[in-house]
Amino acid sequence: MQPQFQMTGQATQALSLQQNKVLRNTYMLLALSMVPTVIGALVGIQMKFSFFAGSPLISFLLFMGVAFGFMWGIERTKDSGLGVALLLGFTFFMGLMLSRILQVALGFSNGGSLIATAAGGTGAIFFTLAGVATVTKKDFSFLGKFLFIGVVVVLLAALANVFFQIPALSLTISAVAVLIFSAYILYDISRIVNGGETNYITATLAVYLDVYNVFVSLLNLLMAFGGERD
Repeated sequence: MQPQFQMTGQATQALSLQQNKVLRNTYMLLALSMVPTVIGALVGIQMKFSFFAGSPLISFLLFMGVAFGFMWGIERTKDSGLGVALLLGFTFFMGLMLSRILQVALGFSNGGSLIATAAGGTGAIFFTLAGVATVTKKDFSFLGKFLFIGVVVVLLAALANVFFQIPALSLTISAVAVLIFSAYILYDISRIVNGGETNYITATLAVYLDVYNVFVSLLNLLMAFGGERD
């Protein structure tokens, strides 16, 4: 019986080391992914980048097409260096897209502080929920179906608001998105900690999208309630 217990202990230790490695690599790649995001945002601001501003529907559909194209490519190449390259290319693209809302925010006299507050709030949410998932090691996989349904509802609502342009609906979408993608941080980090996700490129993509959407949604809310015009 003793050799069997030893083998079981060694297997458990190896699994724990693998999970820690995936988590560590995910955090490192997530930090790296912020570099092209910031560069893309700065380039977009300097260029006054606008993604089909005259046609919101085409802009929305084209953005979704490009984003899902990147994500499909990343998933197909997640076991190679090309997957990392595509991920960094995707984060640069997302930085370009982010520049639009940053330009709007900078139109407020307190735009810089709004952006800083949104970034600080996003960081606080991420570190708190990632800490909870890592320390407790609780399995939050039961949230998966509810969160997926929530994302689908948010996307449909966002598409509908392209046509209706209702400010109250936009704020509701942002508030719900903060809750959903905050919960997704808990869910995605929990999957890594508990061995449900073993590829750090896929894990980074998921966590990056969580953080990105929390930041954008928080910034939308802050501009609506705290934006100051000259």
